[in-house]
Amino acid sequence: MMTPILTTEAFAALGGPDLVYVRPIKAAEIIASTPAAQIQGFQLDPEQTLYAVHRADGERLAVMTDKDSAVAAALAHELAPVSVH
Repeated sequence: MMTPILTTEAFAALGGPDLVYVRPIKAAEIIASTPAAQIQGFQLDPEQTLYAVHRADGERLAVMTDKDSAVAAALAHELAPVSVH
């Protein structure tokens, strides 16, 4: 059986366009992948655990300091959050 190859758009649509996932992420990953100007003024400990909200295709939409805030932000934007451990 051959595995189908999906475009990013088709993959994102699999769970519905409103499905997002919330996952823990170390602040060091945010620091490394975000332009300095965007995080200027934030005091981040590289070992601190933050919570990122991602679309199904992996695009990071938001980063919050705790899981409850990440879930609440997704719900406030009429998205359906699921947790990824």
